[in-house]
Amino acid sequence: MSKSSFAPTRRQALGLGLALAGAAAMNVVPGFRLLAQAQAAVPPTAQKIADHFSSVKSMTGEFVQFGPRGEQTGGKFYLERPGKIRFNYDGSSNFQVISDGQSVVILNKKMRTSDLYPLSKTPLKLLLADRIDLSGDKVRAVKEEDDLTTIKLADKSVFGNSTITMMFDPKTYELRQWTITDAQGKDTTVMIFNVKEGVSFAANTFAIDYAANRVLNTKKSSR
Repeated sequence: MSKSSFAPTRRQALGLGLALAGAAAMNVVPGFRLLAQAQAAVPPTAQKIADHFSSVKSMTGEFVQFGPRGEQTGGKFYLERPGKIRFNYDGSSNFQVISDGQSVVILNKKMRTSDLYPLSKTPLKLLLADRIDLSGDKVRAVKEEDDLTTIKLADKSVFGNSTITMMFDPKTYELRQWTITDAQGKDTTVMIFNVKEGVSFAANTFAIDYAANRVLNTKKSSR
């Protein structure tokens, strides 16, 4: 699988799960079976997949990211539940996205930028929760096919009109990819492969340097 060497912009990195609240209404992907917010129960298959994915406490692997204009990049990712994830992008920019369980930072060492967001206000909150919560009206749609089960989630109170659509292997319940649709209706898709589960990480794998973040943003604001 080939990957171009372009360095993602902040907006493109947001597609990994940081699309923030907006005002535009989202349209459900054609072909999905809608779940009425106040009446339809969560399909048993969706709950089984959510329970299995919640039971995976750590994983690592490679990813390829496709931006809303067809941009493509990739790298390696590390995940530890609850709340922790790290994406190391390929290329010379040393671009990283890190969540330490409380905050998410988008770090571009080459450009010396560091943008910080609360994890609780991003779609990553649903992906990284200790237990994937399908209660209330979070499940917008489910599509069951022979080779793929797709679950579309939203939480308007957390990240507005952004949504996260996760795709799983229907036999193993393993996560294959997810798509973040932001409030403007733009999609960013992340595919993962060569995944290993049940791995251990160094203590600083998900560490965010808050002091460096403050220094970089103080310098930026003083320009």
